[in-house]
Amino acid sequence: MPIIVMTKQGSKLDASIKKKAYSFLEKLAEDDTTLGLHIEPIQNSADPKVRTGRVDQAYRAVLFRLPGEQETTYVFYGIWMHDDAIAIAKKVVLELNPVNGITEIRTVEPAEISKVTPVVTARVPDQRTITQQPALLAAHGVTLPDLLDLGIDQNLAENALQVTDEDGLEALLSDAVEWQGMALIELGAGTSVTDVRDHFSLTKHAVPATSTSPVSASAAIVAGMSHPAAQMTFAYAANNDELRRIIEGGDFGAWRVWLHPEQRRYVDKTWNGPFRLSGGAGTGKTVVVLHRAAELARRHPHARIILTTFTTNLATALSTQLNHLDPTLPRTQNLAEPGIHITGIDALASAVLRNAARAGQDLSEDIIAVLGSEAAGSAVTGSNAPTRIGGVSWRDALDVAGSALPPELQSESFMAAEYGSVILPNLITTREQYYRARRPGRGVALDRGRRKAVWEVVQARRAQARIDGVHDFAETSAIAAAHLRRTADTGLPADHVLVDEGQDLSATHWQLLRALVAEHPDDLFIAEDSHQRIYGRRIVLSQFGIRIVGRSQRLTLNYRTTAENLAFALRVLSGGSYTDLEETAEDSTAYRSARRGKSPAIGGRDSLRSELDHTATLLQTWSDATDAPETLAVLVRDRFQRDRVVNGLAERGLAVRAVDREEIKPGQPVVMTMHRAKGTEFSKVLLFGINEGSIPAGLKDEKYSDDAWNDALLRERSLLYVAATRARDELAVTWSGDASSLLSAATE
Repeated sequence: MPIIVMTKQGSKLDASIKKKAYSFLEKLAEDDTTLGLHIEPIQNSADPKVRTGRVDQAYRAVLFRLPGEQETTYVFYGIWMHDDAIAIAKKVVLELNPVNGITEIRTVEPAEISKVTPVVTARVPDQRTITQQPALLAAHGVTLPDLLDLGIDQNLAENALQVTDEDGLEALLSDAVEWQGMALIELGAGTSVTDVRDHFSLTKHAVPATSTSPVSASAAIVAGMSHPAAQMTFAYAANNDELRRIIEGGDFGAWRVWLHPEQRRYVDKTWNGPFRLSGGAGTGKTVVVLHRAAELARRHPHARIILTTFTTNLATALSTQLNHLDPTLPRTQNLAEPGIHITGIDALASAVLRNAARAGQDLSEDIIAVLGSEAAGSAVTGSNAPTRIGGVSWRDALDVAGSALPPELQSESFMAAEYGSVILPNLITTREQYYRARRPGRGVALDRGRRKAVWEVVQARRAQARIDGVHDFAETSAIAAAHLRRTADTGLPADHVLVDEGQDLSATHWQLLRALVAEHPDDLFIAEDSHQRIYGRRIVLSQFGIRIVGRSQRLTLNYRTTAENLAFALRVLSGGSYTDLEETAEDSTAYRSARRGKSPAIGGRDSLRSELDHTATLLQTWSDATDAPETLAVLVRDRFQRDRVVNGLAERGLAVRAVDREEIKPGQPVVMTMHRAKGTEFSKVLLFGINEGSIPAGLKDEKYSDDAWNDALLRERSLLYVAATRARDELAVTWSGDASSLLSAATE
């Protein structure tokens, strides 16, 4: 039976042809001599390996046939109308790069057309521009021998060395071999030649001499497709189900199969302890995490693998995407069983305690360790929000026992932060312990008198909690972590733990994660981006026994968001200063996009009515141009504004769907909060109501210290950045009245 190799070009099929494409490839994979396939060579083609096959009366497939000793391999390049397919088949070649042995597909123009790439204004500046502005790659110390030594085509290399800016470079790369284009983008962003060589595994390769044996020549080409850089273009379809998933996979399907060589390294490598992968929005961190979970499951079929993240919605999305990646992977709904267990972090903490209760284990010692001896009889349950515990909010506790605190510290936000960052993770159960506790990074000094006042509020809240018999999410995580540490000798529930969106997790979450798995190679794999921290407060992993020094890498190439939209989002961030989970300054200047598109449409309106009119008109225009209206989104700051937009658009005759916890369904554009949009992506996005007073939202409760206020502003900046980077192709931003101060740098 023939082997089918898919190409990224071949996966880009119009919806109307996908079923026919699958039927054609299914028959080809069974028997390439099947009547009706009409697999035929093309006369006067640049590559004798090229073939076309009949998909139907109107369409033909373009393929390459590679005969083998036992099985024939077909490389599927794509499907076009009959005449277009013949023209394309005459010009495409499948060959080995003579420098590094990477298998590549390239287009060769007919002999009468100059072999030199046409020089156009968008690609190569004229001489005046060259003399006025230095060449981009040369400014980074890149020379022609450097490029040729990497394996970049000489004509492409020569033209790339002439361009003076990133726009010109990206325009030049539209028809380049994919790995070569990506390598040049990284060089244009300032990545060194040495690092690019390392990222793409570009070692010199002894390319075999042209063989007179078709089988030997084919074997060399097949071997070249296993190179990490070649796998950006080629992917084996193991069976018919895999064929269908590649063809019907959509946008995530493209990401799940074709990884950048650097991404693939993080998937495959064994790490001698916890590993952290950072990167901006759209750089593929989540895709790496999913591939990593799949790789661990294949490598260790009986392993207990936990994949977790901050919210339930994100966990649901991870589960759906992993199923798209490979539905045959072992999955489990139960903690501590073999397979991949996907869950939100708070649900994970509750599952630890439920398992303990089912096993008849007494949790009273663990509850005492976290909350003190008086709490041993209380129940282990959740609550509505991290700052609430049953019917007791921090405001209620402050009203009961907070009069001794100065006015600026009579803040729910201050109490929640002090409790979650200092008291709970340090297992402080008495006032005397709190007097002695270190409080690094809290930003507000507390003398003995103020600590006494804070502790009285904590006691009041805990006392009411004992009456109600509940614990909040942070307490539940702390108790679960304490239980796992105490019972570690009897076995832990996980062999590998993977974390997505790690920047949003709290101190007790990290204590739980460290306690879930023993310290050994590949124990913890963490994906995070400090620029997307919209929930949690700043955390340093080493404080919780998670040491990642020397095992931390960053992705910088954005695959989702166009360069224009990314530039807007990064300007939003430019007003803040960010640190990562190692307390190292985070820099966003290295982030680059691999895609070009329209500039964001940014503009305010004189009234809310006018803004809604504009939104209805824009959404209708977008909807008329797509068969998938659910790929259009309006993102707003809060639920009140979401409902106001939904109702306002309904009054204007435009039906949209408000999305909260449920999954996005096909059929209508969606309106959701920026927080809910985390982990999603859309073709086109409108950010609505980006005016002062909406974002940043009212933050008066954060005024208890300059540090708290500045950190809250960072989270608001991050929220706008997250919202802007949900757009793949087009982004629009609108407001009524005064524009948000967060837009000042982004609109300059």
